[in-house]
Amino acid sequence: MPIELFQNDERRVAMAWKQLALGGYLGQLEQRGDDDGLRRTRAEMQRIDGELRGGGGRRVPRDGGGASRDDVEREEQARKGEDSPALERIRRPNAGVARCRVYESSTYQRGDHRHSYVQDLVRVQMNMDDTGSARERLLRHAQDVATLPEYSEHRDLSRVDGSGGYAVPPAWLMDSYVELARPGRAFANLVQNLPLPAGTDSVNIPKLLTGTATGPQVADNTAVTQVDLTDTFINAPVRTIAGQQGLAIQLIEQSPIAFDEVVFRDLMSDHASQVDRQVLNGSGANGQILGVHQTVGIQTVTVSTVSIQGVYSAIANAIQRIHTQRYLPPEVIVMHPRRWGWFLSLLDGQQRPLFLPAASGPMNVAGVLSAVASQQVVGQMHGLPVVTDPNIGTTFGAGTNGTEDVIYVMRASDIVLWEGAVRTRVLQDTKAQNLTVLLQVFSYLAFSAARYPASIVEIAGLTGPVFG
Repeated sequence: MPIELFQNDERRVAMAWKQLALGGYLGQLEQRGDDDGLRRTRAEMQRIDGELRGGGGRRVPRDGGGASRDDVEREEQARKGEDSPALERIRRPNAGVARCRVYESSTYQRGDHRHSYVQDLVRVQMNMDDTGSARERLLRHAQDVATLPEYSEHRDLSRVDGSGGYAVPPAWLMDSYVELARPGRAFANLVQNLPLPAGTDSVNIPKLLTGTATGPQVADNTAVTQVDLTDTFINAPVRTIAGQQGLAIQLIEQSPIAFDEVVFRDLMSDHASQVDRQVLNGSGANGQILGVHQTVGIQTVTVSTVSIQGVYSAIANAIQRIHTQRYLPPEVIVMHPRRWGWFLSLLDGQQRPLFLPAASGPMNVAGVLSAVASQQVVGQMHGLPVVTDPNIGTTFGAGTNGTEDVIYVMRASDIVLWEGAVRTRVLQDTKAQNLTVLLQVFSYLAFSAARYPASIVEIAGLTGPVFG
């Protein structure tokens, strides 16, 4: 009988994979009781099956009048007992070839104004989902969270402190949070960040208070040095950072567009800044964590004069103090953007800038400008990267109207910030008399700079700079 060769095997492989994916999706539809979806999916599977069985591609009949290159290859593979690569990909997808996975598109996507995560969340929790479509989308989103690769990072965070299901915002919203939050929390992003342990209201860290000792033995068979170590612990209480936005029911029901981006961007951005301010200046009271500035035991260096000589020398002093008392090198210098701007404005006696771009190949400079950037690594001094953070206070100093900012020289890996995932909640009863619902975001965190306070040096005495 005639032999038929398929000239579009790649398309047939893709169709076969689509059929497999639809088969897996049937189980989800059955669980949801979606009869209409089941009918459409089965019809599509039957169409693909018919196309696969019937060919669906351009066939080239051959009547035996000369073997083509493909025929020779097939016959050689058959003689050796080998399968063609295309068939091998279908029969044994994990054998020596890259794994192929088929995913549906996410339920909530950036730029898709037909469906809103916030709107669906509100409708379900307020029993306003008459058709059940909002609940169905949230259930599909919960399945997205469990299966799609873009949610893997947030799944890990969620498991730590008990969050899950469709309480996790869509991935593109979380990506917006990451994108917007990092510039707002430059200092917090420098320290060691760990997931918050589940089921606790505080984190205790054991700490050696005094260590053991050794010494020379005076003579044979005489006593050797013995000093018993003592220990203590550092307590880092778990605190809550939260915020909320009131939403009118009219906005939920009548808005022609999704307003997720507006609400989440504003709340998440402020949440990130609040975390950073807490890490820097938290008082340890009234629900605040104990920030770096308030931590007992950190070192302080006061500049002799607010000049390049005085400040440059103070930074060098801070670096040697960490080497001397922590016995490990510092890792970063953090300052307010106005202080970095002051450095960039400085000139030597011949009116030449003391800080030059790295691209200029500078020589005999006090520092290097590596990037015209904001709230990240902007340059280098004393061989250490310089990071700017506008959340560093500018009202330090004597009295209530201080104008001083501070510079931190530190070993950031000695500081620990434990964080849980940012979570969402909708409250419909609090302001029901005003036809208003509350959308809340909140997270839990704990922080400690007291593990090795000697690895942090705060440079003080920096009065507000004058430009021009």
